[in-house]
Amino acid sequence: MPDITTVDQESGLPDSGGSIPSENSGASTPEQPPAGAYDAVLLVSFGGPNGPSDVLPFLENVLRGRNVPRERMLEVAEHYHHFGGKSPINEQNLALLSALRAELDRRGPHLPVYWGNRNWHPLLSETLREMADNGVKRAIAFVTSAYSSYSGCRQYRENISAACALLGDRAPQVDKIRVFFNHPGFVRPMAANVTRALQQFPAAVHRQAAVLFTAHSIPISMADSCRYFVQLTEASRLVAAAADVAAWQLVFQSRSGPATQPWLEPDVCDAIRTLHSQGVTHVLLVPIGFISDHMEVLYDLDTEAADLCRQLGIAMVRVATVGTDPDFVGMLRDLIAERVWNLPGRTTIGNLPANHDVCPLDCCPAPALRRGAVVCDAALPTVDPSQENRSA
Repeated sequence: MPDITTVDQESGLPDSGGSIPSENSGASTPEQPPAGAYDAVLLVSFGGPNGPSDVLPFLENVLRGRNVPRERMLEVAEHYHHFGGKSPINEQNLALLSALRAELDRRGPHLPVYWGNRNWHPLLSETLREMADNGVKRAIAFVTSAYSSYSGCRQYRENISAACALLGDRAPQVDKIRVFFNHPGFVRPMAANVTRALQQFPAAVHRQAAVLFTAHSIPISMADSCRYFVQLTEASRLVAAAADVAAWQLVFQSRSGPATQPWLEPDVCDAIRTLHSQGVTHVLLVPIGFISDHMEVLYDLDTEAADLCRQLGIAMVRVATVGTDPDFVGMLRDLIAERVWNLPGRTTIGNLPANHDVCPLDCCPAPALRRGAVVCDAALPTVDPSQENRSA
């Protein structure tokens, strides 16, 4: 099959020009908490509108302090109105919240689970106030993003810190669990979903179908300061190997920002056009960068990419995300348990080690701004990236 990347099966990684840094290299890292120090779990996500009247206030929250033209915001608003003005991310987070609570009730640790968002209700400030009112002193946070980057990890930690600052001495201390791109509880269900999706193609074309792993693009300046691309490549390789997919390509979606600002490429639709020019007739899209079928997936893949494939005469199937798969929910419980109970060892598979438990102080810094630029409006295209993330 022409021009579909087959990643080196020894390393699964592009040449990075240097060694992989140790997990806690860099600036000094805070000490680990003692066993039993936690008394709550906090689910942290991006947030999304619950109805048409929420769309513009939600987008204004997303864009506050960013130099994004109002016309662009109104363009994105139409993405939401295309689906009745409601993002599916909230119901998906509620489903995940319910599944995680059931898993913790069944296997422990037996902790209350709260939910707070970056950009819409329940906002982190509201949730952390509730936690403080309930006497929570220390919480372990799960962010709905499998990868490291400024906008998918560090920015969430900054959001939590800002919300805690409003509470003063009453604020709980909140620690974040490690990113999970190479955890079997993420890789296994994604691979199973790929295998099932391939069955929708005729058996004769299973091996010829183009397999495109897709994730939210981020500015090159952001990608250069984190391990987003390397982690995505490894996760794609692991899923492809588990699903017996020999040839595949990592592509990106939801690019935004000024045309002069370089972002990770190729774009998924550009990749589809290239495949069409090479005679490819079947395409499998794997949203490896996301953990649920929220707006980022429904619009950019199920609408825009699907429309393009129909125009080109390409048969396209989109793979499901992990959602509330029992393996995935069990992984979340295990990641919480390893920190709450200070368990030895860190479960992982593949060529990269388990990511650090506590982020170094210089981890995933915000990219330097050019005059008039924004840090990242990766949230803009359909504004649910963290659920995936959009970058960590």
